Amino acid sequence: MERVSSKLRKLDAYPKINDDFYSRSLSGGLLTLLSSLIIFFLFLSEFRLYLHTVTETKLIVDTSRGEKFHINFDITFPALPCSLLSVETMDISGEQHHDIKHDIIKKRIDPEHNVIEEKPGAIGAPKIDKPLQKHGGRLEHDEKYCGTCYGAEQSDEDCCNTCEEVREAYRKKGWALSNVDIIDQCKREGFVQKIKEEVGEGCNIRGSLEVNKVAGNFHFAAGKTFHQSSFNLLELLSLQRENYNISHKINRLTFGEYFPGIVNPLDGVQWTHDAHSGMYQYFLKVVPTIYTNIRGRTIYSNQYSVTEHYRPSEFGRTQMLPGVFFFYDFSPIKVTFKEEHISFFHFLTNICAVVGGVFTVAGIVDSFVYHGMKTMKKKMELGKFT
Repeated sequence: MERVSSKLRKLDAYPKINDDFYSRSLSGGLLTLLSSLIIFFLFLSEFRLYLHTVTETKLIVDTSRGEKFHINFDITFPALPCSLLSVETMDISGEQHHDIKHDIIKKRIDPEHNVIEEKPGAIGAPKIDKPLQKHGGRLEHDEKYCGTCYGAEQSDEDCCNTCEEVREAYRKKGWALSNVDIIDQCKREGFVQKIKEEVGEGCNIRGSLEVNKVAGNFHFAAGKTFHQSSFNLLELLSLQRENYNISHKINRLTFGEYFPGIVNPLDGVQWTHDAHSGMYQYFLKVVPTIYTNIRGRTIYSNQYSVTEHYRPSEFGRTQMLPGVFFFYDFSPIKVTFKEEHISFFHFLTNICAVVGGVFTVAGIVDSFVYHGMKTMKKKMELGKFT
């Protein structure tokens, strides 16, 4: 015990001045050891904070102009066949895109959600080699096949070699194609039969859309549409049902790239409805966001908030499109997130404050303990301590 006590006295960082020499105490050694442990743990805490990144958030006015942004989606319609499902976009600038197929993947799924078929764009039959000739008769060896558009040609050189090309020509003219049985291309492709085969199936549709950075909407319409007199009208084939079950599950919906900490409120949202068809509407407020990580990589993305509303079909409302609609608008405020470390000089300042503060407090405590013990010892020697 004497050897341990002697070693602890040597650790005393607060020697006491007695006349012309220093004396080290056991209490001083114990306080020095305790304060050293406190300094060590506080140093580790400050070092962890120094290594840990902090995210600085700022709100600024969005002054960007003329930009494009990407909408990424993955949505499942368990009761709507792929042949009846189309993707459309429009915005307040007047730009519209109907039946988009670029960067779109459709998967036919059965009632158990097993994938039957997966193809880019539309699900349908391949292009036939020998469609009906426009003028009939025998072909010369250098002549290429050119199918008729059944009066919907824009010029004499137009050809419709597939059922889809005939339907597209009719949409451009603003004509309703109510009977595909008279279209040779559709009969030879087995178009009607293929749609009948898809009755009872569902569809998973995923892909990406590039749109203008202005208010607008994109929607998944039940059926094909065409544009006429500034109204979207529904081309209902005679073999299609009057009611469409627009039950759906949004597996993923993002505006731009992913960045750490982003929350997309519609991911995983499911809506099931077996009644009459209608419009299911999502109203989105998109907030432009810039995220810069600790390595300096900048990600331009968007966050959004959402409200929703279901609008059932009403008798006589011929211009209501059954489907799922996403109406979006942009916030004028941009959010910036920037990851950064604490300054090294700030770290050094904190370490110095920790060491100096603990050393000073321990010195005050040691002084109280030393003088208190010394006073008690004198009283005991004089017999005044009871």
